[in-house]
Amino acid sequence: MSQSTPEEFIERTQKLLKQQEELFGPFSVDISWKDEKKSHTENSVEEITEPTESHVAEVSEAELLEKCTTLDELRKLCEQAEVLKTDLANTNLVFGVGNPEADLMIVGEAPGENEDLQGEPFVGKAGQLLDKIMEAINFRRSDIYIANILKHRPPGNRDPKPEERTRSLPYLLKQIELVNPKIILCVGRISATTLLGEDRSLKSMRQKVHDFHGRELMATYHPAALLRNEQWKRPTWEDVQMLRARYDELGGKP
Repeated sequence: MSQSTPEEFIERTQKLLKQQEELFGPFSVDISWKDEKKSHTENSVEEITEPTESHVAEVSEAELLEKCTTLDELRKLCEQAEVLKTDLANTNLVFGVGNPEADLMIVGEAPGENEDLQGEPFVGKAGQLLDKIMEAINFRRSDIYIANILKHRPPGNRDPKPEERTRSLPYLLKQIELVNPKIILCVGRISATTLLGEDRSLKSMRQKVHDFHGRELMATYHPAALLRNEQWKRPTWEDVQMLRARYDELGGKP
């Protein structure tokens, strides 16, 4: 069968329409659906080619932390992290100090006034006492790594609030991962309960070796508490002697 020319096709169509009109009366063909389909198609293209802000995926906190492969990169991230700040304005970041490859890491609670001014943890009277305690078990400050749960000073040197600890913890965990110590010493109840995720007394956590993400963790009194309570110095001495013995068993250097 030979193909019709366009003219012949139009002529046959016109005849068919005329026949239908004679049989069923006048009628018209609604082609508005073409316009609707065209409009819908155009809108669909606009939605694909011109995405709104809601279509742009934001990089999560976890993704930003995962990208940090060095302590310097993590420090820069902490400098930009508003979630780490407390309700005390204009404070400095107190990131951490010491040997970045230390086998012993000490974790305190929050920076104080001196720490805020110098941007380094444990530099006041409590820090001086910590240095003496560590020296008594043959550690220099340069041998260990020191950080805090919070990276900014809270007002009035108050205890860190639960929500502040929750916001700061992912950054500290990344810091621990990068330093990769064999053992962690938490000084103060808040430090120990935050890392262990247990609301317990410091007395119940002392003189024990706790498992912490494949590492070992011990707890003792905060040096600031020792300045106010002489009776806690003897228990602290017992704790750090146990720490040194366990450190040596794990092959810690130095």
